[in-house]
Amino acid sequence: MRLFLTVVFGSFLLGSSCTKDAKCELNPEVARVEAAVQIERLEQPFFQIKSLGDAQRFVGRHPLFANQFLQRRQYPSDEVLAQALLKLATNAGLQKLSREAEAGFKDTDALQSQLRQMFQHVRYYFPGFRVPPVKTFVSGLSQDLFVNDSLMVLSLDFFVGPRASYRPNVPDYILRRYTPAHLLPTAALTVSSKYNQQELTNQTMLSEMVQFGKSLYFAEKILPCTADTLLIGFTGPELAGVQFNEGKIWGHFIEKSLIYTTTPFTIQKYMGERPNVPEIGQTCPGRVGAWVGWQIVRKYMAQHPNVTLAQLMAEKNPQRILNESHYRPKR
Repeated sequence: MRLFLTVVFGSFLLGSSCTKDAKCELNPEVARVEAAVQIERLEQPFFQIKSLGDAQRFVGRHPLFANQFLQRRQYPSDEVLAQALLKLATNAGLQKLSREAEAGFKDTDALQSQLRQMFQHVRYYFPGFRVPPVKTFVSGLSQDLFVNDSLMVLSLDFFVGPRASYRPNVPDYILRRYTPAHLLPTAALTVSSKYNQQELTNQTMLSEMVQFGKSLYFAEKILPCTADTLLIGFTGPELAGVQFNEGKIWGHFIEKSLIYTTTPFTIQKYMGERPNVPEIGQTCPGRVGAWVGWQIVRKYMAQHPNVTLAQLMAEKNPQRILNESHYRPKR
């Protein structure tokens, strides 16, 4: 079945499918959760490095950042690391990109407020979560984001957007997800991995779909005012298209007996990065399997209002989630 209907939607339908309520407000219970956020703009002292000694002092002043983000132990000595940092900090092109990142993210207070609300939601659902210190940086487009229990690093140069002098070396369908508006959704999806449990054996299409679906559901719960297009990285027309064709997409998975396939190449066709999925239709976006998994998880949670986000993320059985979701979109 290769039919995938292309629909031209009016602005009303596109707006309703791609954006959240303009009056979206913070849940009062979430607002009471403590989640202090401290942001340190490391790109500023980094680009003040003018000598090897400056670079060595930068490493010495930021040991956690050097150990975890810069991977200090991968270098033969601190001097070798400092030499590499000096080369980056004095690179004219990277300095220009840093100025562009500074202009794009000049309002540190706004970024801090956004992160605080995100972490309040995480701590609301997972009270044991500890907010890590947050550092911003310009990495030379080497790593977009780093998160663990003790540190979060946001590489702002990745998220400057189309006006940047230099952009990540990725295809356009991935590049469009590197804008300022995608910074928080990317962070939320990364944080989800801390809680997203799965069976490590017998990986099937279904298990991958549900795993991605749980991550996206986690992201929408901790960023409740964020549009679906930003969470999954689809364009407005792409999202409208998969919503309109949801039954046909699910029918493709059923008719082609794809749900329980364990063939990595086949799974990658529907779960991996691609400009489209021609097996379904030329306008069907890549990673459509993740979107379907998201709808399965949403349906499951709608059917089980007493299941908490923590319980969902701890659930390792994708078949149970599918069965109990009663997911049967109309074709």
